[in-house]
Amino acid sequence: MRTWIWCLGGLTFAAIPAVSVVAEAVTSPGQEVVQGEFGAKIDDYMTRLAGFGFSGVALVAKNDEVILRKAYGPADRSTKRPATVETPFTIGSITKQFTAAAIMKLQAQGRLDVADRVTKFFPDVPPDKSQITIHHLLTHTAGLPDASGDDYEAATRDDLVQVLRSCKLRSKPGEHFAYSNVGFSLLGGIVEIVSGQPYEAFLAEHLFKPAGMSRTGYLLPKFRPSDLPHGYTEDGDWGTSLDHPWMPDGPSWHLRANGGILSTVDDMYRWHLALSGDAVLPAEARERMFTPYVPEGPAGRSHYGYGWTIAKTLRGTKVIMQLYCIQRFKHVRHRRQQRDRADPVRDGVHAPAESRRR
Repeated sequence: MRTWIWCLGGLTFAAIPAVSVVAEAVTSPGQEVVQGEFGAKIDDYMTRLAGFGFSGVALVAKNDEVILRKAYGPADRSTKRPATVETPFTIGSITKQFTAAAIMKLQAQGRLDVADRVTKFFPDVPPDKSQITIHHLLTHTAGLPDASGDDYEAATRDDLVQVLRSCKLRSKPGEHFAYSNVGFSLLGGIVEIVSGQPYEAFLAEHLFKPAGMSRTGYLLPKFRPSDLPHGYTEDGDWGTSLDHPWMPDGPSWHLRANGGILSTVDDMYRWHLALSGDAVLPAEARERMFTPYVPEGPAGRSHYGYGWTIAKTLRGTKVIMQLYCIQRFKHVRHRRQQRDRADPVRDGVHAPAESRRR
């Protein structure tokens, strides 16, 4: 038996199964479901949580049967527009899972290797960065800075590469874990250079389409601001992700490939199912993504793989997760694994959270 739970920017999703056809793994569009004792208990908890300000969507499936799929609270407090089970939320740094999967897809196709150095893709890299590899970028061990500018400040891919050339390293490549959004945006640039496709187009063709995910992306799903939830800070209504400036082909390269993708709970469940089989990546590539390569802190309680954090519970259960936290939205996604169980969990609150983006 498997249980899968998502909470996406105030949107919660849970499920338990592995099914053969990913696109048919969710219930009918727009349909809310509360079924059985377990579903009713979760619904009761979420309803009480909404009374304290939670807004979002919950979906729980057990043994291939959806027992909870329901929206809670408003997507926009000022108009009282309700959240629905189809509301797309920004998934923040969970975007990094897709960037890592895109790199592993290209490796599986024989078009690159994680041991390749950045000098293979970007010209005029200075000597102090010439030893940086794709593996270093994937594991936050390149020594690059966390950020190079505001998410909504215009920056091209060439601007990003100039950051690689000119920045001061925080540590020597491969020496320490140091979380870097810059590094994952550079990986997005590598995806474009190797594939010859725009980053989002590559994801749509090679990841999202095989997984049955039609409501995930930046621009290609054609989201409207009126479809999206509002984020809130201490200063009030921040608006939606699309109320802030993007470039004509998507977000700035300060954000692209490291964050900002929009998705729905159904699509994120489809992504979980795709990673449970060979729909998107072969087993070897998935195993490498979920390998704990480097400790995230001196205590070594968690390690980083490729786009994922890997840890163990007190029971020794392996937990694969990604935390995302900014002022506007907060998410955490867990994928707990043991012999007969996989629990992906995603928690979020549509309310103020810590200001650091991961």
